[in-house]
Amino acid sequence: MNILGISAFYHDSAACLLRDGAFVAAAQEERFTRKKHDQDFPRRAVAYCLEEAGITIEDIDYIAFYDKPFLKFERILETYLSYVPRGIQSFLKAIPVWMKQKLWIKDIIAKELNYTGTILFPEHHESHAASAFFPSPFAEAAIITVDGVGEWATASYGIGEGNTIRIMADIQFPHSLGLLYSAFTYYTGFKVNAGEYKVMGLAPYGDPVYKDIIYKHLIDVKEDGSFALDMSYFNFGAGLTMTNNKFHDLFGGPPCVPESNLTQREMDLARSIQEVTEEIMLRIARHVHAVTGKKKLCLAGGVALNCVSNGRLLRESPFEDIWIQPAAGDAGGSVGAAYIAWYHYAGMNRRSNEENDAMNGSYLGPLFSSKAIEEFLIANSIPFHKLGARELLERVSKLLSDGNIVGWFQGRMEFGPRALGARSILGDARSPKMQSVMNLKIKFRESFRPFAPSVLKERARAYFSLEKESPYMLFTAVVNTERRTEMSEEERQLFGIDKLHTVRSDIPAVTHVDYSARIQTVDQKTNTLYHALLSQFEKDTGHGLLVNTSFNVRGEPIVCTPEDAYRCFMRTEMDYLVLGPYILDKKEQKRKTHYKQEEFALD
Repeated sequence: MNILGISAFYHDSAACLLRDGAFVAAAQEERFTRKKHDQDFPRRAVAYCLEEAGITIEDIDYIAFYDKPFLKFERILETYLSYVPRGIQSFLKAIPVWMKQKLWIKDIIAKELNYTGTILFPEHHESHAASAFFPSPFAEAAIITVDGVGEWATASYGIGEGNTIRIMADIQFPHSLGLLYSAFTYYTGFKVNAGEYKVMGLAPYGDPVYKDIIYKHLIDVKEDGSFALDMSYFNFGAGLTMTNNKFHDLFGGPPCVPESNLTQREMDLARSIQEVTEEIMLRIARHVHAVTGKKKLCLAGGVALNCVSNGRLLRESPFEDIWIQPAAGDAGGSVGAAYIAWYHYAGMNRRSNEENDAMNGSYLGPLFSSKAIEEFLIANSIPFHKLGARELLERVSKLLSDGNIVGWFQGRMEFGPRALGARSILGDARSPKMQSVMNLKIKFRESFRPFAPSVLKERARAYFSLEKESPYMLFTAVVNTERRTEMSEEERQLFGIDKLHTVRSDIPAVTHVDYSARIQTVDQKTNTLYHALLSQFEKDTGHGLLVNTSFNVRGEPIVCTPEDAYRCFMRTEMDYLVLGPYILDKKEQKRKTHYKQEEFALD
């Protein structure tokens, strides 16, 4: 049985294909269109999934869309009516889109794909919950989903057992932890639905001086983690800006202008909302543990991408184990929708594997053969060197240990927002300069943003206080004390952004200013080649970890094809590019004037 899951029309459109309950393929539309967070119908992602499966649309038994359009439209109508006359312009702008497109998703799917079969519409948070539980390694678990908003729900909890999930309770719009975090994303000068991870990265530079103000004025939080926002401080209910003048007065002025210099205020705001988010998530988790009696927890929804919060849940919540959907945002809704069709509608049995999840490392995207890569290189007269497997690992390890930055393009592309060693830019974590060089000369992004380590799974505890695997880069942990560098009194007194360039450990490129790191543990079975590279690097240097950042520049989706990778390589100061068994040296390349950073809007 073939089931196609689809998410679309809000942000991060995606498609997923299950065959007899197992993953065949999954991908975000942005990777093909090169439009970051592309929300359009994922026709190219669907085409890829069908091609990967070797089938046509006639072979699809069910299509499942990740939410209920009519229920969402009901919420939008009721919300706008409750705010009249405020937001009337937003209302008049939104309605034509709904009347032309979003209400008729069933017809759009049928027409776009020439599909005449059954189309299913699970609810948004049901899709998130399914994406969290069904691919997890757990036979039973509690489930928590938290995001901006679905149809009405903004957060929910329930249980998963065998082939069923059941939502037990939810919190409804406009009361939303995700939208509260997005309000601060907007207020600190970043883009909503794109810059939330920047707020998380900025937080350690600040102090939580506004936390009490947030609790006193913006959000009332109960002991069980349920909450209500004071909507007099926000404009998002009427479809306007996230915050209003009352909010601005509360925090001492207007929003930060995008791309302007960040001040200590923005850093303190980031730290404050980050701590509030962590504390609310902990309260929710403790309550859910108490009412469900489950020992294990599954998470999804956009807030589940907050790896700092996840790290605290892992350390401080009563759950024995936690599993998080790697594509926790709307893209992963396509996964959940497909699983609901398989288990709830088709009624299939489920067998969990306590050893491994069902995500195949999240390597579910396109694969390019050595032949296809070589044909691309030759057709474009690109100089390259082809190496054997052992020679390739030894050469790349030596390049990295010499301080070079290497683009690494291998195997199937990742599904979800993280690069996990298939479409990655790699560097030496021991280098004190690597963080600033990668930010400014490779990624063209803000200097304060930290980089993540990929570490051999079996060596992770030698570097970090991490109690479980983190294959999807969704947990943070601190660098072990014995690896930290003793700071001078002058360095300890540094404040805010001045903390940035202090060397804090023997792996400074992946040690954030609070000693934290967003960790990817690399398993030999899941990504054999990447594990072998890390092992070779450990053999050569004594360190089984590398800097791993996504293969893209700021504002660009992660690269998908060899051409995408080469274009990104040429517009940055990367030193080498590895495409399958082929190594490209920047010094040997012919510079082309059309490879420019300006192609992508800043995120």
